[in-house]
Amino acid sequence: MTQDVPDGLPTSLLEGKALMAHLAKTLPTPAAQTLLSTYFNPRHPDHVLPGSVLSVSLPTGPFAGILISIRRKGIDTSFTLRNVVQRTGVEMRFNVCSPLIKDVKIISRAGQNGGKRMRRAKLFYLRDQPGKMTAISTAVKKASS
Repeated sequence: MTQDVPDGLPTSLLEGKALMAHLAKTLPTPAAQTLLSTYFNPRHPDHVLPGSVLSVSLPTGPFAGILISIRRKGIDTSFTLRNVVQRTGVEMRFNVCSPLIKDVKIISRAGQNGGKRMRRAKLFYLRDQPGKMTAISTAVKKASS
């Protein structure tokens, strides 16, 4: 009973070791790997902080909003953007490794170049403060135009 061995597999995988490390390197697309290693890696100098304004390009169109949370879980990393659209609060959660995300642009950074640094890791309190969120959303509209 012989087993066909695919070319290019490390011998550690054939022994049943380091499977998750191999999948984490090979599953995400190259664009998603660069997002994970730069914007969503807290040790990289260009990482984004909550309070930054991001624009995400999707097949249906772009969505811009303030970054209210980042959930760092390896290739399952996701982030949540919030904006006010037609006087209604809208939140969208995006997986970094999703094939639907074409591009992520940073419109303004929190804590750098005069941007206000937020003191919380999760900005869920913006849900309860419509006045503050409205002021931020007008800044998002001006910056993304």
